[in-house]
Amino acid sequence: MEIKIGIAHLSREVALESTATPEEVSELVRKAVEDKTLLDLVDEKGRRILIPGDRIGYVDLGSPTARAVGFGAV
Repeated sequence: MEIKIGIAHLSREVALESTATPEEVSELVRKAVEDKTLLDLVDEKGRRILIPGDRIGYVDLGSPTARAVGFGAV
């Protein structure tokens, strides 16, 4: 699933691919914003992303991606 996070005072958003479900990410974001703690996410490559909860402007949760294999016509 693709996740895009807008951060206050930054012109670029943080984008990552994650294996987490939308519900899991939503709960982590909600807790980080309410408690003003770090949002701690891990992407598909194992990189760890830490974002201050009080700086989160928005979170865009994409739908789970099903990767197409081959060159077949759709």
